[in-house]
Amino acid sequence: MLTLYDYLPSQNAWKVRVLLGLLGIAYETRIVSIFEGESRTEAFLKLNPAGAVPVLAVENGQAIAESNAILMLVAEGTPYLPADRLARAKVMQWLFFEQYYVEPVIGSLRFWTLTGRLERNQALVAGKREAAARALGALERSLRNTPFLIGDTLTIADIAVYAYSHRAEDCGFSLADYPAVEAWVERVGEAIGPGYPVHPYSIDPHSGG
Repeated sequence: MLTLYDYLPSQNAWKVRVLLGLLGIAYETRIVSIFEGESRTEAFLKLNPAGAVPVLAVENGQAIAESNAILMLVAEGTPYLPADRLARAKVMQWLFFEQYYVEPVIGSLRFWTLTGRLERNQALVAGKREAAARALGALERSLRNTPFLIGDTLTIADIAVYAYSHRAEDCGFSLADYPAVEAWVERVGEAIGPGYPVHPYSIDPHSGG
């Protein structure tokens, strides 16, 4: 059986939970206590030398890290990853976009805001906010004439980009300023259903330490 090394407040790990759930794939969960250093242990670093969750251990004893790489592996042969060559490349485009333009800025701002670290990172906040606004603007332009990022159906591109962008209000952005994004957020939420809650950092008593 697959084993997901998880940290519940991580939206990167959330992506993987969503896809596994949508596909009805059974897996075991092992929670990694990030703030207590479990992701830096020798055993975990053998699974992912970067020391980050999520990691998916597969049945042949190997493991794969990086959330979007895991999405690609799990989605292979399913409707969530198109078979068409150009459509697959478009999926990859959005996966790269998410990890370059969304997660490092909205993800960081959200984390700092929700864990009381905004002030200590104040020198970086203005640049992050500007970059986040550019990312939301790019999404707005892209979604004006299409229901999902790759046409008419939900793919892993939507799951990946949605993970942090739909939480932009946690760090002070208003999705009402981006009506196409706001409508897409609603469509993706309806498509994945209510069974995948976003967990607050407060569930981890060490997150504020």
